[in-house]
Amino acid sequence: MAMDPATFETLTPSRFITFTFPHPSRPTSLLRVAVLDSPLQPPDSPQVAAMFVPEHREPDWIFSTESGHLQLLLSSPGVSRLILIGNPPINDHCLPTICGRPINNNTRGLEVSLKPLLLALSPKSSFENGIPEIPILRYEDNVVCSVVLEHCVGSFAGEMLVEDVEIESGSSEMGECVKREFRRRLRFKRMPNLLQTEIRVVPEDFGSGHVGIGKVEFRPDIEVLVHPYLAPMVASLSLISCSIDERIQSRFRPKALCIGVGGGALLAFLKSQLGFEVVGVEADEEVLRVARQFFGLDGNDSIRVIVGDAINVIEKLADRANGHNLCCFGANEAENGNCLYDGNDVNNKFDAIMVDLDSSDAASGTSAPPLEFVKKHVLLAAKLVLCDFGILAVNVISPNRSSYEKLIQDFREVFHDLYEIDIGNGENFVLVATMSPTMSSISDCDNSFLIRLRLVVSGVHMDSLRKI
Repeated sequence: MAMDPATFETLTPSRFITFTFPHPSRPTSLLRVAVLDSPLQPPDSPQVAAMFVPEHREPDWIFSTESGHLQLLLSSPGVSRLILIGNPPINDHCLPTICGRPINNNTRGLEVSLKPLLLALSPKSSFENGIPEIPILRYEDNVVCSVVLEHCVGSFAGEMLVEDVEIESGSSEMGECVKREFRRRLRFKRMPNLLQTEIRVVPEDFGSGHVGIGKVEFRPDIEVLVHPYLAPMVASLSLISCSIDERIQSRFRPKALCIGVGGGALLAFLKSQLGFEVVGVEADEEVLRVARQFFGLDGNDSIRVIVGDAINVIEKLADRANGHNLCCFGANEAENGNCLYDGNDVNNKFDAIMVDLDSSDAASGTSAPPLEFVKKHVLLAAKLVLCDFGILAVNVISPNRSSYEKLIQDFREVFHDLYEIDIGNGENFVLVATMSPTMSSISDCDNSFLIRLRLVVSGVHMDSLRKI
């Protein structure tokens, strides 16, 4: 059925249309064209932009789904309509086995040939001051090569995939040495542009002369945190290092509650590198299976996981911390039927709660934590679960400054002091709330825990802690 050009004359918030168009230089080939209007109310002078999908990346959810397209649009400030153009995926439901960076991704000729199409797909209002300029946006990342290890579906997370990627860091243009390393990633289809988990992986066989994606087996390296905000979250423990060190000297293991497990990188790091006893909360059992199979999450006495809604779990833990209903979680909540607490627990509270939850609403853009989590009754429940000197560290992605300031005000109403770490990527902040004033009772040189912390986490993050 022919496409009516009048369809595109007006902007309709959140409207998503895809169709095929003859390739201008390949008579027997077609192009896939996808047009998405911003969910925001259009301005008087809307901006239209186009993007050419990198060759071989067409089946990637980033470019082949409405949610991926939406995230690209929301990350392009001021754009009201984003047009994606690329080769049709061979199968929209089949992800490529191995995908490499295209050797030549020059689209200049295609841009000139398709300019009449781009103008035809622009709304009438964009012509009020003459023929509009339609900028061509470039999608660039540091992925050299990738391979999908598994594509699966969780009851809560939905479709997800695990992939190994070879990435490059540094820039030859800036005179830096370009380094390559291997990572393993977990992505959800509902927000494919957001990395749910990323860890470093190393070859199983270091003696192999052909180390590369799809050529050798890789294993997780849980001794380092590569996700940009996880190391700063761990660095926030420096605020209570004296209290933790005293606990350790008294032969008690420090405890952390991790809300949102994902691949389990944070849980594994706290246990292996800092000796914590860790409890994780994850809504999806399939995510936990993936974490064990691909990301090195090792369930044992030091790492226990509750499957369930984060808010419900925190409120139940708060009841138990208050001495109410001191029974075990049911087998459908505590994984493998393990109990979190019993009458032999000396202290059923946590030294730290670390929250890594993002909003499940792709239409609002990437944001964290969910608004439901910062309701006053939830923060009060979290406070009951913490020790007297405990901290609550939260990964924050705020859509705007006013939302962030509102979040800060919500925390001020419940906790004593607030600190923040600016990750420096223009997106993430780590917000740290304390139960009581932080003070040092012993010198840093006598603080064994702080010494250990500085060995495994960059001191830059600790120095970036700022009281607000």
